[in-house]
Amino acid sequence: MARQNRRLTRDTRYGRYTDGPDPLAAPVDLAEALDAIGQDVMGGASPERAMREFLRRGGRSQRGLDDLARRVAERRRELTAKNNLDGTLQRVRELLDQALLAERGELARNVDIDDGDRALAELQLDSLSPSPAAAVQELGDYDWTSPTARQKYDEIKDLLGREVLDQRFAGMKQALEGATDEDRAAVSAMMQDLNALLEAHARGEDTQQQFDDFMAQHGEYFPSDPANVDELLDDLAARAAAAQRMRNSMTQEQRDELDALAQQAFGSPDLMGQLSQLDGALRALRPGEDWGGSEQMDGQQGLGLGDGTGVFQDIADLDALADQLAQSGPGSELDDLDLDALSRQLGAEAAVDAKTLQRLEQALRNSGAMRRGADGQLRLTPKAMRQLGKSLLKDVAQRMSGRQGARDLRRSGAAGEPSGASRQWAYGDTEPWDIPRTITNAVTRTAASGRQGPGVRLTIDDVEVQETEARTQACVALLVDTSFSMAMEDRWVPMKRTALALHTLVSTRFRGDDLELIAFGREAEVMDVEQLVGLDAMWDKGTNLHHALLLANRHFRKHPAAQPVLLIVTDGEPTSHLEPNGQVWFDYPPDPVTIALTVRELENSGRLGAQTTFFRLGDDPGLARFIDAMAKRVDGTVVAPENDDLGVAVVDSYLGSRRGAGGALFRDGWGL
Repeated sequence: MARQNRRLTRDTRYGRYTDGPDPLAAPVDLAEALDAIGQDVMGGASPERAMREFLRRGGRSQRGLDDLARRVAERRRELTAKNNLDGTLQRVRELLDQALLAERGELARNVDIDDGDRALAELQLDSLSPSPAAAVQELGDYDWTSPTARQKYDEIKDLLGREVLDQRFAGMKQALEGATDEDRAAVSAMMQDLNALLEAHARGEDTQQQFDDFMAQHGEYFPSDPANVDELLDDLAARAAAAQRMRNSMTQEQRDELDALAQQAFGSPDLMGQLSQLDGALRALRPGEDWGGSEQMDGQQGLGLGDGTGVFQDIADLDALADQLAQSGPGSELDDLDLDALSRQLGAEAAVDAKTLQRLEQALRNSGAMRRGADGQLRLTPKAMRQLGKSLLKDVAQRMSGRQGARDLRRSGAAGEPSGASRQWAYGDTEPWDIPRTITNAVTRTAASGRQGPGVRLTIDDVEVQETEARTQACVALLVDTSFSMAMEDRWVPMKRTALALHTLVSTRFRGDDLELIAFGREAEVMDVEQLVGLDAMWDKGTNLHHALLLANRHFRKHPAAQPVLLIVTDGEPTSHLEPNGQVWFDYPPDPVTIALTVRELENSGRLGAQTTFFRLGDDPGLARFIDAMAKRVDGTVVAPENDDLGVAVVDSYLGSRRGAGGALFRDGWGL
């Protein structure tokens, strides 16, 4: 058999694009990812964890890490459930049975055999040990009369030699099929040179030239084409460790049988000595490999030594992939995924899915939607908050558009009705352009300047805006309850969604209004929208509406010319208040002093002219009576929305207050 025939060959053919995602496929869906991440962040997850959770779940058209991990686990279960480790012994038994059957037939048929020799041969065959290994050894000096029987017996030794080599060098079983004595001598020479190279490496005396000379002479046995001795060691040690794990998984009887049989491989005990020397060197040079593991293999398909070692390498691949897909270790990144191993174990499509997830993670990190703070943690950027807010506001608009009498949110925020006049644009103007006047100014200016050439070029001095009727500026305070019960009753995320939707509406459509977000639990605090959206669930008991109203009234007093709008979202009666010394007082049931101080500060809001709306969450009758009484004192209104309709109710009330009238929800029966 020519040695060059054993080299790996590669077929060139057309097929699916597998080197990463399809270049003609649509780009990754960042909008879906950012929306999902934003929802998780509002639920209390960190942006880092929210991003990883999205990558785990995947999107509408993108499989996530969990799906890949499930397929990895299924593949591993399939390998252990389908196979057993008795394949080589089964084949040896089959060949031995075939040899004995052919020999007995020849003894019975051949009349030229001496009767004494026939009787002696039959006695020797009848007294063979039931152990295949012992029987093969006992037949070592048997004088076969059947050529077919001798051929089968020689196949046993050839098979064992190829199997033990295939355990250490993948593909050797097929490469040495029908091997000549010259081929076996070449393998023996390779083993001697390999052991000499590893001994030199262990002493630190090897050189790259020595490795290159070794590969030039024996490279055909190493299709992975290692570039240096360390890469060669990695490949050999990984397979040798898999072979050891396979041995560990066998019964003691199986190990004893194979050990005895292996001594007769190729009829050369020297081979086992060389392999034993190689195993010892690999264990010493790569002690970090898993040399002690084992698996329970109870399937129906018997594995030979070489194929079984390959299966144990596959299991090691799958275990490593499971760890990589879990992304649970410190510093774990999707870039750590071994795409080649994933493709080998699950197919090219799985590797494409993983590559797409890598691109998605990189796009999320590079999109400007998240940034890493001084503490090393990822945070949503204002850009991401705006995008998330627009998404929430769009949802609110769709819900409102379906209600009878609801105003068109898409047009809300215009700076009053057009008066028919126009004026030159000035910095800070938000009114729409007067297009005819702007173009006329540009044409007139161009003609007056005597400029030649096609087209008209606009300058900022040409721009005129439509004058509108005056619109009252609003000073808005949104007070959101962050007490224990809000988290316990699953109102935390709706509260955040509401705050972000209103903030987006004011900042994009009513830029002249001034919105302040005030969170109140055991005490109150003014928060920017990023802080509120990223706020973890508060488990401290206490509802300090008194403190929140103090902060709201301070906000109103800072804007004396604006119309105060007070929006209060709560699911409980006040149970804490702020003492004159700045300390917080808490008591449950509500202390009369807490109620009195809260009512007094609410009346102060009324005296400042605040249009007040309470958004009562929950159906507690006592809370309903209390909120109704509070609203009545300041001529306010009460809305009792479901959690999912909180954003609609708040936005509708705000728009109604901008026109000095009740919101559309009251006309639809949503108010109480």
